[in-house]
Amino acid sequence: EGATINTVSMICIEDAVDAMEWGLKVGGLKALQARADANEKAIADWVAKTDWVDFLATDPAVRSNTSVCLKIVDPDVAALSDEAQAKLAKAVVAYDIGGYRDAPTGFRIWCGSTVETADLEKLTPWLDWAFAEEKAAALA
Repeated sequence: EGATINTVSMICIEDAVDAMEWGLKVGGLKALQARADANEKAIADWVAKTDWVDFLATDPAVRSNTSVCLKIVDPDVAALSDEAQAKLAKAVVAYDIGGYRDAPTGFRIWCGSTVETADLEKLTPWLDWAFAEEKAAALA
């Protein structure tokens, strides 16, 4: 009958083409990898000077440089119930950076090559502020 079921939307294909063209324009694979590495480094630099958060994967060799997973390690928060910890983390996070359901209380931050490093550098002070606010509220 000439009917096709579940065809790929042409806009999805156009999005993929645009993404590949953009990737080539910024320098190709090596440049995209360098962008992701720089993004992960921005988060790693923040983690190194922040006492309430750490990498979920303690071994740097197995960490992702794109889907960076962090855990809250603040001892006062760790002393709270699991439910209170989850509530605090949910109150701190920006849209769609919550940790995985079965992971320790924390965050998952996309650091792939489509993210600007400067934007991640703007995110971390906000996370510090939000954490301090929510921790104070949780312990009050």
